[in-house]
Amino acid sequence: MAARAARGGVRSLEAFDFGSTADIIQLIPQDLFAELCERIIQHLNCQIPGVDTVELCQKFQAAGVEMNVADLAKIINVVSFLFSTAAKNNLSVEELTTGMGNVINMLPKHAVQVIRQIWNEKGSSISVSEDARNMATMGQVIDIQWKLGMAVSSDSCRSLKYPYITITLKVAQPSGQIMSKCLEMTIPQFQDFFRHFKDMAAVLETV
Repeated sequence: MAARAARGGVRSLEAFDFGSTADIIQLIPQDLFAELCERIIQHLNCQIPGVDTVELCQKFQAAGVEMNVADLAKIINVVSFLFSTAAKNNLSVEELTTGMGNVINMLPKHAVQVIRQIWNEKGSSISVSEDARNMATMGQVIDIQWKLGMAVSSDSCRSLKYPYITITLKVAQPSGQIMSKCLEMTIPQFQDFFRHFKDMAAVLETV
């Protein structure tokens, strides 16, 4: 059963273009890859809402690793799938590395060592329940920031001088990545937006 599940996981990983992802992992030093895996394990254990791809990408770049957010997102997807598949099927370290041998063999040795070590130490703590999977079908807002700006010009008008609001939502995606979404609104649009929140708050008070 475990072997069949692992083979199914190998086929599913093909959708992630795993070969190119393994080439990107080759660029990541062992300590940084271990930190990435630790954060993914924490997310699967619901200890953190997700992995902040922008923050982690900046850390990799500061360490001299040529990486962009899109490439890092691919790695997070692959490693998350690897760990969650192993957790759902209660795979041991040996079952993980032998059952998914074709995938593991494509990884650099330092990455395999990290995956084996972290799964051996933390794998048993992961519980991927049906309820958790159902809750993970939608994004979760974990932070909201806003600022007031003043539009002073545009392509069609030399002097606009109207205020606007920029809202940045930090959202934990079901994949485990944390992404930022920016919205720009005029003051009337923001006031309408705020009224909807007040309506929602009023309804929640009656629950």
